[in-house]
Amino acid sequence: MSLRVLSVPFPFVPLRADPVGGAEQVAGALDRALVAAGHQSIVIACEGSQVAGTLVRLPRVRQDDNTHARNQVHRNVHTAIVRVLGEQRIDAVHLHGVDCDGYLPPPGVPTLITLHLPLAWHADAVLHPRRPLTWLQPVSRHQARSAPEGTRLLGAIENGVPENPFALATRKRNIALILGRICPEKGFHDAIEAARLAQMPLLIAGEVFAWPAHRRYFDERIAPRLDARVRFVGVLRKARKLRMLAAARCVLIPSCAPETSSLVAMEALAAGTPVIAYPSGALPDIIDHGVTGYLVRDARAMAEAMAACGRIDPRACREAARTRFPLQRMCDAYLDLYQRLAAQVADHARAVAVPPIHTAHADFAQAGRDSGQVGDLAFRTDA
Repeated sequence: MSLRVLSVPFPFVPLRADPVGGAEQVAGALDRALVAAGHQSIVIACEGSQVAGTLVRLPRVRQDDNTHARNQVHRNVHTAIVRVLGEQRIDAVHLHGVDCDGYLPPPGVPTLITLHLPLAWHADAVLHPRRPLTWLQPVSRHQARSAPEGTRLLGAIENGVPENPFALATRKRNIALILGRICPEKGFHDAIEAARLAQMPLLIAGEVFAWPAHRRYFDERIAPRLDARVRFVGVLRKARKLRMLAAARCVLIPSCAPETSSLVAMEALAAGTPVIAYPSGALPDIIDHGVTGYLVRDARAMAEAMAACGRIDPRACREAARTRFPLQRMCDAYLDLYQRLAAQVADHARAVAVPPIHTAHADFAQAGRDSGQVGDLAFRTDA
């Protein structure tokens, strides 16, 4: 069955071919996978976005904490969703933004919400949607296990990353690398301290979004500590990013956020590069301590692990990424889910084989009966 899927990534930043944010990476990969499989992908995103399918452009707005500006963006997104749904048949809507409660589609079309960020960061209207035909998708088993009682989730679809063509073919350099969204909870300041203790040069790669708290963090805690051995190189994209990941001695992830997944860790392993991380959220499920990296508790322990990272076999890192986090497996799982969501609307009365729903701390079978389950997927009947 040919599908027409409407996707809405986080609407405040452009969706590019190689974005910084994990949610944007997943949204972009699924857009490309839909087109490659012969389906139609329609993406609502701000101007400047690059998509494989059809882009419905939103005007770009300043990234700040202005409530009026945020509300206006949400109104723009909701208007665009309603317009697309009114103009053509859509089989499924896929929302990726933590703020998606501000622009949920009108009732009718099956809607999937992927929970890219920690569950506690989502509004109650997202975690307990009253809109019919709405499902919540966790990105890792850890995230599903940590759900509060009564949160109704589909079975996890683990994030995935592509293979790195420079893995094992690029000479390792005596540098550590940290990359991603530069903000307080990602612990870039701890990476600087660890690099100084380990006397290893550090490259800081990533984007400082214009949110005031992010700018203050960079200006006050990162920029003053930059020098010849601790350098900020901005956003790494495409081949430059892949080469740098493969050349690094190690990748540092001193995050204090309850990580739902970590595409950075997965990309590092795919490059044959060990990861040294704090055991936050799902990271212990990704890193095999002593085999593909090290899990540590503070900057001093991170420095000690940096000195020991030469003991990690790059081939073990790459093989872990190949077998545990392949991008194609993630894309196939989502495309299969889109098909089954569309089938729910095609015939409500027909039993459809779909991923099992997980209800935190509750009996699965009873939860299905209580929700009006069709097949193994909860079909929401509450208005």
